[in-house]
Amino acid sequence: MLKLENLSFSVSSENGEKQIIKNINLTVGAGKFLAITGPNGGGKSTMAKLIMGIEKPTGGKIYFNDTDITEMSITDRANHGLGFAFQQPIKFKGFNVLDLLRIASKKNLSVSEACEYLSQVGLCAKDYINREINDSLSGGEIKRIEIAQILAKKSKISVFDEPEAGIDLWSFQNLTKVFENMHKDPERSIIVISHQERILNIADEIAVIANGEIISFGKREEILPKITGTASVESYCKGMTTN
Repeated sequence: MLKLENLSFSVSSENGEKQIIKNINLTVGAGKFLAITGPNGGGKSTMAKLIMGIEKPTGGKIYFNDTDITEMSITDRANHGLGFAFQQPIKFKGFNVLDLLRIASKKNLSVSEACEYLSQVGLCAKDYINREINDSLSGGEIKRIEIAQILAKKSKISVFDEPEAGIDLWSFQNLTKVFENMHKDPERSIIVISHQERILNIADEIAVIANGEIISFGKREEILPKITGTASVESYCKGMTTN
């Protein structure tokens, strides 16, 4: 469904070109749940932004359902079925929650339909459906509303960049249930960037990225014990890159 072919990304620095992503090859099949982990600064979030078109690769190709989307805009990718949840969600001031869910679904959702999506992320609909997206909402509330938008959009591939960041324990426990429910749909794929073992433990496959490269990739039952068997994912990556 999604294929990254020799994907690279460089930026200019005082010392010349700095390569952030280095010739990554990766395929995510239909109905798969891929977790991406690795040390901070390793290139995980950059790769997610390349998939969504927020950043443009300096080399390689991105294919979605055999269509080359490398040069497509963010809007065109979204229309093709890609969805993205930011690590720090954007606040759309001037819109209320119902507005955003209707925009995401591209339908004039009824209040009851919109409430279904809010209930899935643990928000009481009557308290939130008409709330404006502003500073009165906490980071965790905005994060859950963003995830409700992803659910309403019903993307073929949904990419979540560290969805656990800034949310409380209850929200995190509910978040794993959201992913498990999404994963029941064989037509939808999920890519989650995370350090959390609870999320890694429900994925089909795990990719470990360090220094802009995939240093390990495979089925969860193959990769997860290797990561959890070390002091930290950083220790695991250091061992892999020095062997």
